[in-house]
Amino acid sequence: MDIILLERIGNLGNIGDVVSVKDGYARNFLLPQKKALRANEANKQVFEANRERLEKENAERRGEAEKQGEKVDGTEIVLIRASSNAGQLYGSVNVRDVVAGLAEKGHEIDKRQVVMGHPIKSIGMHDVTIALHPEVHVTVKANVARSEDEAELQRQGVDVLAQIFADEQAEIEEMAQANAIDPTLEPGEIPADMLEGPAEEEAADEANG
Repeated sequence: MDIILLERIGNLGNIGDVVSVKDGYARNFLLPQKKALRANEANKQVFEANRERLEKENAERRGEAEKQGEKVDGTEIVLIRASSNAGQLYGSVNVRDVVAGLAEKGHEIDKRQVVMGHPIKSIGMHDVTIALHPEVHVTVKANVARSEDEAELQRQGVDVLAQIFADEQAEIEEMAQANAIDPTLEPGEIPADMLEGPAEEEAADEANG
């Protein structure tokens, strides 16, 4: 379907451009959202008659979005969530969570302005794009952590997941040293003294039997 864009749309074009899109995209999104008009002769004439006003209104909206963007850009929201020891969330952080987090910071953002390719499913610092206007995009930080202390570490640039892994490795090494496991053993190999115990008990049982 050929349409006339009433605002800048992604990779399609700028306001006033006539472009071809799939019928479903036009009917289900662009036309109902008043982002475009069908490119017939009547609509072309209507658009040209109103082009100056439409471009002026778009410029005003862009200016307002830029002012809002200066306040929102770089905002950090802390989202405390439960996760596995590997840092995988029990659930996920979605658009509604981001909107609620920004609202707590005093930023009223519509859920349609939050651009997330997929929900966040692990702890860490995540960039989330906020589209305040087709031509004004800013980035906020979603600090997803298991506690406020962990969130503070991430804010300081600490890779908490790497720290968790390092701590687990250190614990394993400490346990190995405490149990005096032979460091020359191959991974998965059982120390000889652990094999002798059961064998000696079986021999003793047979002798007593």
